[in-house]
Amino acid sequence: MNFSSYRHLNFQREGRILTVELNRPQALNAIDGALHEELARVFFDCALDPGSDIIILTGAGRAFCAGGDIPWMQSMIDDRRNWDKTAREAKQIIFSLLDCEKPIIAKVNGHATGLGATLALFCDVIFAADGAKIGDPHVSVGLVAGDGGAVIWPQLIGYARAKEFLFSGELMTAVEAERFGLINKVMPREQLDEAARTYAKKLESGATLAIRWTKLTINSALRALAASVLETSLAYEGRSSATTDHQEAIIAFRDRRSPVFTGN
Repeated sequence: MNFSSYRHLNFQREGRILTVELNRPQALNAIDGALHEELARVFFDCALDPGSDIIILTGAGRAFCAGGDIPWMQSMIDDRRNWDKTAREAKQIIFSLLDCEKPIIAKVNGHATGLGATLALFCDVIFAADGAKIGDPHVSVGLVAGDGGAVIWPQLIGYARAKEFLFSGELMTAVEAERFGLINKVMPREQLDEAARTYAKKLESGATLAIRWTKLTINSALRALAASVLETSLAYEGRSSATTDHQEAIIAFRDRRSPVFTGN
């Protein structure tokens, strides 16, 4: 695996465990165009990496991932070709997570919002620090939850509760997320690294092929669902990215005020 081809992701090996770390800590690991492109290929590369059997995904610094970077959003308004590229990469991110035979453990060290939440929730097992918050606030910036949230949230916590959170953009605490079944385990931050490592070691010593093929079997139905829903959700997110409300949300963020939505 050519780690040198990645600028915004760090990698660390421990035996057959490979940790992938989002590395824009100064921006709370918010995703810009360059990081999005790297995420669209990293899990394909991980799948082919001969030196690993287990993947841990985490973030550098105090956040897991704060979602989409505001200047990147503006670039997709200014040049629609940027949105077309992003939509293609969004599908690659989701399907590479689902198709990677190796178990992927999300180590949610801090807040995971928007696409950050999607990344975590499409992992196979999710551990989170008790101070973390998780949510998909696409609607808060005038966007449809198109990059995978509309696929995974209903499957994990049911349609009614998923709509409650996706319609409002409200974040939930990691403790709430565990109680709702959105994530597997929550624990104090100082215990998170060891908990993820211990579980990864357990899988590392297991029957590798049986574990891999169990993952693929479980994900087969979810993959079929994603193939259907993503076409619709990304199309609607593309439409919403061209609305006045989305531009207003970006301007309001820059002006440090609440957006005034008009439904246009």
